[in-house]
Amino acid sequence: MPQTRFVLKKALEQNLIPIVVVNKIDRDFARPAEVVDEVIDLFIDLGANEDQLEFPVVYASAINGTSSMNADQQDENMSSLFDTIIETIPAPIDNSEEPLQFQVTMLDYNDYVGRIGIGRVFRGTMKVGQQVALMKLDGSVKQFRVTKMFGFLGLKRTEIQEAQAGDLIAVSGMEEINVGETVCPVDHQEALPILRIDEPTLQMTFLVNNSPFAGREGKFVTSRKLEERLKSELETDVSLRVENTDSPDVWIVSGRGELHLSILIENMRRQGFELQVSKPEVIIREIDGVKSEPMERVQIDVPEEYTGSVMESIGERKGEMINMTNNGSGQVRLEFLVPARGLIGYTTEFLSQTRGYGIINHSFDSYAPMAPGQVGGRRQGVLVSMETGKATQYGIMGVEDRGTIFVEPGTEIYEGMIVGEHTRDNDLSVNITKMKQQTNVRSANKDFTVTMKKPRIMTLEEALEYLNEDEYCELTPESIRLRKKILNKSEREREEKRRKLAAK
Repeated sequence: MPQTRFVLKKALEQNLIPIVVVNKIDRDFARPAEVVDEVIDLFIDLGANEDQLEFPVVYASAINGTSSMNADQQDENMSSLFDTIIETIPAPIDNSEEPLQFQVTMLDYNDYVGRIGIGRVFRGTMKVGQQVALMKLDGSVKQFRVTKMFGFLGLKRTEIQEAQAGDLIAVSGMEEINVGETVCPVDHQEALPILRIDEPTLQMTFLVNNSPFAGREGKFVTSRKLEERLKSELETDVSLRVENTDSPDVWIVSGRGELHLSILIENMRRQGFELQVSKPEVIIREIDGVKSEPMERVQIDVPEEYTGSVMESIGERKGEMINMTNNGSGQVRLEFLVPARGLIGYTTEFLSQTRGYGIINHSFDSYAPMAPGQVGGRRQGVLVSMETGKATQYGIMGVEDRGTIFVEPGTEIYEGMIVGEHTRDNDLSVNITKMKQQTNVRSANKDFTVTMKKPRIMTLEEALEYLNEDEYCELTPESIRLRKKILNKSEREREEKRRKLAAK
């Protein structure tokens, strides 16, 4: 899995020698020898040295609680695995008498004590009330007094007075503490190697909700409340960036990917915030004078019959296939390098192509020169409401043959709100608030039952992926609505004409 590659690569860079455990050895279709060969290929691919390639292998069945050094015969317990850990992993060195070194690897925040640094004591001892020096990332040194310390017992955090080398602790008392910084004695300032935090690769515009329905469902709707919430997120999320713009109601928020930003948005919705966001865009960098974009390593597991359509769709998004494995069970594993902008909005298309049987995983790989032309993007236009009111069954059925509907009868809609996907590539204004005219004249035709198609209700991730450049996603604690940036039909058409003239 991509996450396995990521974590393993970090471990190999630290010159660690992993123990490989081949699990589920009790299964009928187990193929331990092939799995070990695949792991060796993975280690080589990630730049492992000769010592790291001499890793011990343990064969286990976690469900049965057994392990062994032999794939063909299992012991009655997990002793083989535990013995291998004791024999292979170096024992910790007791250096609690040496000068203190504590490095922050995570951040937390508390309204009462401020920012909290979480990490490991590499050597020495730390006590509450101790005066220490903080070795900052920029090379400066600041002194502070340790006001509180917390240790960890399972998932619980308990207050402690002293911590020694090897302990994982949380420390408060320094407002400006950051990930990667070292805490040490005032008279023995020695910093640990700085931890590198991966930079954001995706950005979105966050705005105050200004739709006709603004303020109906949310508790926090003002720019001041939104800015406070985004700034508070920066206290604990080191991969997030928030930039102010010329407008006090607009911010550019950068993160590690769609999932990273969608988690932030979902948390804000649950906390009672209303906001609008724009289409996610990748962050372009200039490396050695060349415009470069983030590339994603994509791993796809899919039934054989869908391989052709998946390869074609990834190819259209400028993806390059780097590996293809068919293990003979009807499943094919494909690996690609794809520009990150090509994956925006791809998940929904992929699930439709594979009838839900495909599995896709991807992780950041590197920056590469920007691929020419447009990559990815939505191909279909949308159905845009031209009236404000409640959607009716009669109105919806009148436009069902024009595309896929996103709303149910009775849903409140406004002019400029996106209510469906058009079958063609252009946008179409529709009226789904129409009521059937009632008369006292009886129809000569026999009454008949009409079945209405089920609407497509989008999740947050699907809505963010679906957006185009001229659209916003309106988010409230109760609703997810897609809308055009310009709500009025006439103004939207005039803007489109201006844009086309400017392009000429």
